[in-house]
Amino acid sequence: MFERVDYIVAKIDGDYAYLRRVDAPEEELKCVARALLPEAIMEGSCLAYEMMQYTLL
Repeated sequence: MFERVDYIVAKIDGDYAYLRRVDAPEEELKCVARALLPEAIMEGSCLAYEMMQYTLL
């Protein structure tokens, strides 16, 4: 349940970022409020989601 999941920032649209799972790229993009993400993200950034927190890789 609290396993690490890696994402790539596929698109940034205003206050939201759309994330693509690295291990399941065919899944629908996950929409996340940018306020929950590290400030320095940009399209193409790699993120890890673990313990209910996003970290820039």
